[in-house]
Amino acid sequence: MTHIDAGSELDPVHPVALPESPPAGLTGAEVAERVARGQVNDVPVRSSRSLGEIVRANVFTRFNAIIGVLWLVMLFVAPIQDSLFGFVIIANTGIGIVQEWRAKQTLDSLAVVGESRPTVRRDGTAAEVATSEIVLDDLIEIGPGDKIVVDGVCAEAEGLEIDESLLTGEADPVVKRPGDPVMSGSFVVAGGGAYKATRVGREAYAAQLAEEASRFTLVHSELRTGISTILKYVTWMMVPAAAGLVVTQLVVKNNGLKDAVARTVGGIVPMVPEGLVLLTSVAFAIGVIRLGRKQCLVQELPAIEGLARVDTVCLDKTGTLTEGGMDVTDLRTLDGADERYVRKVLGALGESDPRPNASLQAIIDAYPDSEEWRCVESLPFSSARKYSGAAFSEGDGETSTWLLGAPDVLLGDGDPALAETEKLNEQGLRVLLLARARRDLDEPEPAKGARPTALVVLEQRLRPDASDTLRYFADQDVRAKVISGDNAVSVGAVAAKLGLDGTAVDARRLPDGRDGMADALDSGTVFGRVTPRQKRDMVGALQSRGHTVAMTGDGVNDVLALKDADIGVAMGSGSEATRAVAQIVLLDNSFASLPSVVGEGRRVIGNITRVATLFLVKTVYSVLLALLVVCWGVEYPFLPRHLTLLSTLTIGVPAFFLALAPNKERAKPHFVPRVMRYAVPGGVVAGAATFLTYLLARHHYTGPGALDAETSAATLTLFLVSMWVLAVIARPYTWWRLTLVAAMAAAFFLVLAVPPLQTFFALRLIGLTMPWTAVGISVAAAAVLELMWKWVDRRFAD
Repeated sequence: MTHIDAGSELDPVHPVALPESPPAGLTGAEVAERVARGQVNDVPVRSSRSLGEIVRANVFTRFNAIIGVLWLVMLFVAPIQDSLFGFVIIANTGIGIVQEWRAKQTLDSLAVVGESRPTVRRDGTAAEVATSEIVLDDLIEIGPGDKIVVDGVCAEAEGLEIDESLLTGEADPVVKRPGDPVMSGSFVVAGGGAYKATRVGREAYAAQLAEEASRFTLVHSELRTGISTILKYVTWMMVPAAAGLVVTQLVVKNNGLKDAVARTVGGIVPMVPEGLVLLTSVAFAIGVIRLGRKQCLVQELPAIEGLARVDTVCLDKTGTLTEGGMDVTDLRTLDGADERYVRKVLGALGESDPRPNASLQAIIDAYPDSEEWRCVESLPFSSARKYSGAAFSEGDGETSTWLLGAPDVLLGDGDPALAETEKLNEQGLRVLLLARARRDLDEPEPAKGARPTALVVLEQRLRPDASDTLRYFADQDVRAKVISGDNAVSVGAVAAKLGLDGTAVDARRLPDGRDGMADALDSGTVFGRVTPRQKRDMVGALQSRGHTVAMTGDGVNDVLALKDADIGVAMGSGSEATRAVAQIVLLDNSFASLPSVVGEGRRVIGNITRVATLFLVKTVYSVLLALLVVCWGVEYPFLPRHLTLLSTLTIGVPAFFLALAPNKERAKPHFVPRVMRYAVPGGVVAGAATFLTYLLARHHYTGPGALDAETSAATLTLFLVSMWVLAVIARPYTWWRLTLVAAMAAAFFLVLAVPPLQTFFALRLIGLTMPWTAVGISVAAAAVLELMWKWVDRRFAD
């Protein structure tokens, strides 16, 4: 059967008789009355931040505050050229707001598609409504995989079992009977029924949890955490450097106030890596938009990054490697059973379950119920038991009890039918055993001593794209583990058809200890007869060995493992409970979408690592220049306009294109050390080379206009070294990367060549000696930088 698992081995379940006349629910007038009184489930569940929150998050940042104050100062004391950095910040912030707003619209539209619609009974008719339309006292129907959306009291129960682990932490499912309370946030693992809503809206127990779980979040991200750490250290570096610069420019040199203020601001502004946070947000937002076009709902943005770091993917076979539907291909009677009678039994079993899973639906399609028998008791399917059952009155007064489930669970060791089942499983076929129970369904073990009657053979439909997706993961060194509740041999045969080789293991023989299970997971590839608790334990065992684990699934049996995995991926057609706990939902149910998500994550991580190096090289050389100026007691070499020009051409524009470029590099851990091991030497070399050129220019140029000439020479050196940094970061080269680097160089030399631009940016190279000296120092600095980075690559190769 399609496994809709509980959380663990079950306590004895007491089947209940099916109700003769179910309640009709509220009338239309009663619903309208409650709506008028405001007794509606109006919790504002959002999939993303509001527009106001987006604006506040992008505008009111620590560094925007610093830049904003400095910009206002410059507007009063210096020409407009020295205030350009403020306009750049406004433009960048605007881009961030627009991109995140677009991402919000994508998220919201996809969330509507993936939103659950509970079935509510009103005026005796069941209909799906939006969660927000539920009113107090509504009668809500539930079945396997459904999430309890509001608090209530059980009104009907047909072997109803509810898992409350997401609320209480207790994995064992709870049997519910009429009159028992049910809590929002829990979900149905077996059986069905209905409950009456007693608390709706913000009064519901899990309302706040549900709202938080559905929101746009930026948590558990190594990229975000790393950038926050970097910014914290940058702040501490800025404080002494900026203080020393202020004293030097205003007091020590005794410059004119306006010029001193301009050069002080020119020294402080480039220390702020303000664009780094912006570009990270934009990269994530554009990732959401790109994936949204592929019908992939990212419920938490860092999931894009997280899946790119995954090295192990745990796959549930049903709904992931195979499609949901299946077909009955054969019926093999046992012990001389009458085939016509067996067909009646199967038809009656199908009719006894109001919410059949895929296996039972295939049986219903093949053997329609003759309606001659009446179901008097039913035992819903649960993967912890591996079988379902029902008791029937056959019309002639005789009552019979039947079980349908896994042959290796219902049959004793050595039973001849097991050999036949094994042969069918080796062909990748799914086999169910129909057995007559010798005990009542309310016995703790009704399957004990059951008499085998027939084998039902079903063929599963393989997903046409599953093979290519598994091959992609293999090429990317991501290990795939198939974890299923089905027979291990059958699952192994299906995996082999898809090109996934490896040992098939019966999970009932796995060791209980975490270390032993981890060893088994390292050596095995396919695991069958896995219980929900074992799925969860398997995820934990893999994580204990340092693996980053993604779990895919569509049934409620996958919920606990999805919740514990680093990244949970649910199918859009899966149960509401799986969609609620997963970080990523594939709305088109296409397993083939996963490579796109992995690729998007790798693009974000790889590109942000690249551009972070650019931004932090600027921060390091800016702090170093400020400290050198303080120590030598000289004027700061640059005005804000110079550094705005350099930052735009060597960082701002290139970083935007590099951050959004394709990138298939495998994601690597330790973001902060990885970035800093390149940024620190790059910044030190750039700062030292620039200051050396500046000191030589101070000795070379004398008389009026000397400071402008010194600044121009220093600017040339800093630009050339920064261009070399950009050229290294842009590797490996493609036509557009070379074009990008060449265009930035051409733009700078255009400024040097056009007189109006020379005047606007206060850049004019005088003579030949110092310009060529600046070029020579730049070439030497580039060579030193290349050697240092090659040493870093060898020293920290991974």
